[in-house]
Amino acid sequence: MRVPALPRRCRALLDDRRGATLVEFAMVAPVMGLVLLGGFDVGHTLYMRATLQGALQKAARDSSLESGAVETQQENLDKKVIAQARALANNADISIKRRYYRTFEEAAAAKAEIWTDVNGDGRCDAGEPYQDANLNGNWDADGGDGGQGGAKDATLYTVTVTYPRFFPLYQFIGGSNTTKVSASTVLRNQPYADQGSYGAAASRNCP
Repeated sequence: MRVPALPRRCRALLDDRRGATLVEFAMVAPVMGLVLLGGFDVGHTLYMRATLQGALQKAARDSSLESGAVETQQENLDKKVIAQARALANNADISIKRRYYRTFEEAAAAKAEIWTDVNGDGRCDAGEPYQDANLNGNWDADGGDGGQGGAKDATLYTVTVTYPRFFPLYQFIGGSNTTKVSASTVLRNQPYADQGSYGAAASRNCP
Protein backbone atom coordinates (compact mmCIF):
# COMPACT_ATOMS: atom_id res chain seq x y z
CA MET A 1 0.00 0.00 0.00
CA ARG A 2 1.40 3.33 -0.96
CA VAL A 3 1.90 5.80 1.89
CA PRO A 4 0.62 9.21 0.92
CA ALA A 5 3.24 11.94 0.76
CA LEU A 6 3.33 14.41 3.63
CA PRO A 7 1.78 17.76 2.96
CA ARG A 8 4.21 20.44 2.00
CA ARG A 9 3.63 22.36 5.26
CA CYS A 10 4.46 19.31 7.43
CA ARG A 11 7.64 18.68 5.47
CA ALA A 12 8.64 22.28 6.00
CA LEU A 13 8.14 21.97 9.78
CA LEU A 14 10.29 18.83 9.93
CA ASP A 15 13.15 20.62 8.22
CA ASP A 16 12.77 23.85 10.25
CA ARG A 17 15.54 24.25 12.90
CA ARG A 18 14.57 27.71 14.08
CA GLY A 19 14.00 27.87 17.87
CA ALA A 20 16.09 24.75 18.59
CA THR A 21 18.57 26.81 20.64
CA LEU A 22 15.75 28.14 22.81
CA VAL A 23 14.52 24.63 23.56
CA GLU A 24 18.05 23.44 24.38
CA PHE A 25 18.60 26.42 26.66
CA ALA A 26 15.33 25.69 28.49
CA MET A 27 16.65 22.19 29.18
CA VAL A 28 20.11 23.30 30.32
CA ALA A 29 19.20 26.50 32.21
CA PRO A 30 17.86 24.83 35.41
CA VAL A 31 21.01 22.73 35.76
CA MET A 32 23.25 25.75 35.14
CA GLY A 33 21.26 27.74 37.69
CA LEU A 34 21.66 25.06 40.36
CA VAL A 35 25.40 24.80 39.68
CA LEU A 36 25.82 28.58 39.95
CA LEU A 37 23.80 28.81 43.16
CA GLY A 38 25.75 25.89 44.62
CA GLY A 39 28.98 27.66 43.71
CA PHE A 40 27.81 30.85 45.42
CA ASP A 41 26.89 28.87 48.54
CA VAL A 42 30.26 27.11 48.69
CA GLY A 43 32.08 30.36 48.01
CA HIS A 44 30.29 32.13 50.84
CA THR A 45 31.09 29.28 53.22
CA LEU A 46 34.78 29.42 52.32
CA TYR A 47 34.81 33.19 52.74
CA MET A 48 33.11 32.86 56.13
CA ARG A 49 35.69 30.29 57.24
CA ALA A 50 38.62 32.48 56.12
CA THR A 51 37.19 35.60 57.76
CA LEU A 52 36.40 33.73 60.96
CA GLN A 53 39.87 32.21 61.14
CA GLY A 54 41.50 35.61 60.69
CA ALA A 55 39.37 37.25 63.37
CA LEU A 56 39.94 34.30 65.68
CA GLN A 57 43.73 34.45 65.31
CA LYS A 58 43.75 38.15 66.20
CA ALA A 59 41.47 37.65 69.22
CA ALA A 60 43.48 34.62 70.41
CA ARG A 61 46.76 36.57 70.27
CA ASP A 62 45.24 39.42 72.27
CA SER A 63 43.77 36.93 74.75
CA SER A 64 47.19 35.41 75.36
CA LEU A 65 48.47 38.72 76.77
CA GLU A 66 48.39 39.31 80.50
CA SER A 67 45.44 41.67 80.05
CA GLY A 68 43.59 38.84 78.27
CA ALA A 69 43.23 37.00 81.57
CA VAL A 70 40.63 39.60 82.60
CA GLU A 71 37.13 38.35 81.80
CA THR A 72 35.88 41.75 80.64
CA GLN A 73 38.73 41.91 78.14
CA GLN A 74 37.88 38.43 76.90
CA GLU A 75 34.26 39.50 76.42
CA ASN A 76 35.36 42.50 74.36
CA LEU A 77 37.54 40.31 72.16
CA ASP A 78 34.71 37.83 71.70
CA LYS A 79 32.40 40.65 70.62
CA LYS A 80 34.83 41.59 67.85
CA VAL A 81 34.81 38.03 66.53
CA ILE A 82 31.02 37.93 66.72
CA ALA A 83 30.78 41.24 64.83
CA GLN A 84 32.96 39.84 62.03
CA ALA A 85 30.76 36.77 61.70
CA ARG A 86 27.49 38.72 61.90
CA ALA A 87 28.69 40.99 59.09
CA LEU A 88 28.50 37.96 56.80
CA ALA A 89 25.46 36.25 58.36
CA ASN A 90 23.43 38.55 60.58
CA ASN A 91 21.13 35.74 61.76
CA ALA A 92 23.96 33.39 62.77
CA ASP A 93 24.10 31.49 66.03
CA ILE A 94 27.65 31.94 67.39
CA SER A 95 29.28 30.00 70.21
CA ILE A 96 32.76 30.67 71.62
CA LYS A 97 34.65 28.25 73.83
CA ARG A 98 37.98 28.48 75.63
CA ARG A 99 39.69 25.41 77.08
CA TYR A 100 43.14 25.53 78.60
CA TYR A 101 45.78 22.84 79.06
CA ARG A 102 49.17 22.50 80.65
CA THR A 103 51.02 21.99 77.35
CA PHE A 104 50.51 22.20 73.60
CA GLU A 105 50.76 18.42 73.42
CA GLU A 106 47.84 17.96 75.80
CA ALA A 107 45.79 20.54 73.90
CA ALA A 108 46.45 18.81 70.57
CA ALA A 109 45.62 15.36 71.96
CA ALA A 110 42.47 16.50 73.82
CA LYS A 111 42.23 13.10 75.49
CA ALA A 112 39.64 12.32 78.12
CA GLU A 113 40.80 12.04 81.69
CA ILE A 114 41.51 8.42 82.62
CA TRP A 115 38.47 6.58 83.98
CA THR A 116 37.10 3.08 84.34
CA ASP A 117 34.15 2.67 81.99
CA VAL A 118 32.27 0.04 83.98
CA ASN A 119 28.99 0.24 82.07
CA GLY A 120 30.65 0.70 78.64
CA ASP A 121 28.67 3.79 77.61
CA GLY A 122 31.74 5.88 76.77
CA ARG A 123 31.01 8.40 79.53
CA CYS A 124 32.15 8.73 83.10
CA ASP A 125 28.96 8.33 85.13
CA ALA A 126 27.18 6.12 87.68
CA GLY A 127 29.94 6.52 90.25
CA GLU A 128 32.70 5.29 87.95
CA PRO A 129 36.21 6.16 89.21
CA TYR A 130 38.43 8.61 87.30
CA GLN A 131 41.69 10.51 87.67
CA ASP A 132 41.10 14.27 87.98
CA ALA A 133 44.33 15.37 86.25
CA ASN A 134 43.50 19.11 86.13
CA LEU A 135 42.02 19.12 89.65
CA ASN A 136 38.86 20.99 88.69
CA GLY A 137 36.55 18.46 90.37
CA ASN A 138 34.97 17.29 87.11
CA TRP A 139 35.62 14.56 84.58
CA ASP A 140 36.59 16.24 81.29
CA ALA A 141 36.08 14.37 78.02
CA ASP A 142 38.74 16.52 76.35
CA GLY A 143 41.09 16.68 79.33
CA GLY A 144 40.93 20.48 79.43
CA ASP A 145 39.55 23.06 81.81
CA GLY A 146 37.16 25.88 80.96
CA GLY A 147 38.45 29.41 80.50
CA GLN A 148 41.58 31.22 79.34
CA GLY A 149 43.84 29.73 81.99
CA GLY A 150 46.86 31.45 83.46
CA ALA A 151 50.44 32.26 82.57
CA LYS A 152 52.13 29.78 80.20
CA ASP A 153 48.99 27.67 79.80
CA ALA A 154 48.06 26.52 76.28
CA THR A 155 44.57 27.75 75.43
CA LEU A 156 42.36 26.21 72.74
CA TYR A 157 40.09 28.97 71.41
CA THR A 158 37.18 27.71 69.29
CA VAL A 159 34.41 29.61 67.51
CA THR A 160 31.43 27.88 65.86
CA VAL A 161 29.01 29.74 63.58
CA THR A 162 25.70 28.20 62.47
CA TYR A 163 23.34 29.98 60.07
CA PRO A 164 20.63 29.19 57.47
CA ARG A 165 21.89 28.65 53.94
CA PHE A 166 21.29 31.55 51.60
CA PHE A 167 20.29 29.16 48.82
CA PRO A 168 18.27 26.18 50.14
CA LEU A 169 19.55 23.80 47.48
CA TYR A 170 20.39 20.97 49.85
CA GLN A 171 16.75 20.27 50.55
CA PHE A 172 16.54 18.80 47.05
CA ILE A 173 19.13 16.16 47.92
CA GLY A 174 18.07 15.59 51.52
CA GLY A 175 20.82 17.69 53.11
CA SER A 176 20.72 20.27 55.88
CA ASN A 177 19.48 23.79 55.26
CA THR A 178 21.98 25.20 57.74
CA THR A 179 25.69 25.86 57.40
CA LYS A 180 28.08 25.20 60.28
CA VAL A 181 31.55 26.73 60.19
CA SER A 182 34.15 26.25 62.93
CA ALA A 183 37.58 27.74 63.49
CA SER A 184 40.04 27.07 66.27
CA THR A 185 43.59 27.86 67.30
CA VAL A 186 45.90 27.02 70.19
CA LEU A 187 48.18 29.68 71.69
CA ARG A 188 50.24 29.75 74.85
CA ASN A 189 49.55 32.55 77.29
CA GLN A 190 52.40 34.96 77.84
CA PRO A 191 54.86 34.06 80.65
CA TYR A 192 53.83 37.03 82.76
CA ALA A 193 54.12 34.84 85.88
CA ASP A 194 54.94 31.28 86.88
CA GLN A 195 52.63 28.63 85.53
CA GLY A 196 50.08 27.48 88.05
CA SER A 197 50.85 24.25 89.86
CA TYR A 198 48.61 21.41 88.74
CA GLY A 199 49.74 18.89 91.30
CA ALA A 200 49.22 15.15 91.23
CA ALA A 201 45.97 13.77 89.81
CA ALA A 202 43.26 13.10 92.36
CA SER A 203 41.08 9.98 92.38
CA ARG A 204 37.37 10.80 92.25
CA ASN A 205 34.05 9.31 91.23
CA CYS A 206 31.65 10.63 88.61
CA PRO A 207 28.09 11.41 89.73
